[in-house]
Amino acid sequence: MDREDLTALLTSETMRLLDEFADLATTRDALGAVTSLRKAGVDARTSAAILTQLKLRRKAKAKFGDFAGRMLFTEDGLAQATRLQVAAHHGNRFRAAEVRRIADLGCGIGADAMTFAALGFDVVAVEMDEVTAAIATHNLAPFPNAEVRHARAEDIDLAEFDGVFLDPARRTAREGSTEHGASRRLADPADWSPSLDFAFGTMGEDAARAVGVKLGPAIPHELLPDDGEAQWVSVGGELVECAVWLGPAAREGVRRSVLSIRDGKSNELSARTSADEAVDAPVGDLGEWLHEPDPAIIRARFIGDLARQLGGRMIAPEIAWITTDESATSPFAQSFRVLEQFKLDKQVLKRELKARGIGTLEIKVRGVDLDPAAFRKQLALKGDASATLICTRVGDRRVALLAERA
Repeated sequence: MDREDLTALLTSETMRLLDEFADLATTRDALGAVTSLRKAGVDARTSAAILTQLKLRRKAKAKFGDFAGRMLFTEDGLAQATRLQVAAHHGNRFRAAEVRRIADLGCGIGADAMTFAALGFDVVAVEMDEVTAAIATHNLAPFPNAEVRHARAEDIDLAEFDGVFLDPARRTAREGSTEHGASRRLADPADWSPSLDFAFGTMGEDAARAVGVKLGPAIPHELLPDDGEAQWVSVGGELVECAVWLGPAAREGVRRSVLSIRDGKSNELSARTSADEAVDAPVGDLGEWLHEPDPAIIRARFIGDLARQLGGRMIAPEIAWITTDESATSPFAQSFRVLEQFKLDKQVLKRELKARGIGTLEIKVRGVDLDPAAFRKQLALKGDASATLICTRVGDRRVALLAERA
């Protein structure tokens, strides 16, 4: 979105039209809406801005629920915005640290700032991009305890704040591409804007300020500070962030932790006193049950902790599958009962799946080079039955395990 699009959007008439066409849901509706907007005398730029916002609002419901219906978005802003239930977790961190006034540096469209304000904090949301700052101003308008400043994070005097939240931008597309088009691995604190050195330093010389830094979940472990708490968060089985908590926002003795939010419930696994990852459990024979760790467990390197919690063992070195002889459950794993074991061979599997009438097949791949979508087509599935096929390694063998979800 550019400045002209924003100007077209921020009028009372455009806001009225957004409400009027709020139920727009299909391409056919969109074509009809364009015709209706043109008949009403709406110019092409404003029509495009309205249709884009309606599309983004529908998409935003997954993150914001009913709140999406009054918010404004940019494509990038929505993609980077924190889900409401995760933002509420951020706010509760500051509440536990007895914070009263928060600077949200790099606020984007204002998702976290909205939640902080709703929880009763005084919030100053700072955004260096002019258009995004204007969008945040609209989204935060219902909250008298929130204000937006168009500025660089580094230019804000933090003396008036006892809490700081940052979401540094990752410099990948423009500065991090390689000659093959792939992004390089971010390995320098300056690869973020503001830099990680700045972000981690905002708690002040006496470490009295509570600080939260939202980072991508793929952040290299070696870039994380040793004196704070790093927490990997997943929502509904999707890994969404690694948040670093510093000063009073970091819990005593906790250096690495995992938070899983699923079906409205939150569960946590913590590693205390040390930033080191858990030692993997020993490798052993395949049991009747397989357990797939939550992606936050895998990224935080807590697989060994989870295996011991389940009373299980690994099926192969560096393969994130845990096996047990008896049924076991955990909010940090999906469990499968192993029905049969086959050689990982296309012809063998075509024959065996056909004999069982399996026409719907979920394929999970870990530790072997295989494209699930392409492999599914090659199997020429027919039938009414369904199953899960786990393609992996057991010891040094490539296997295909026919399984059913617990």
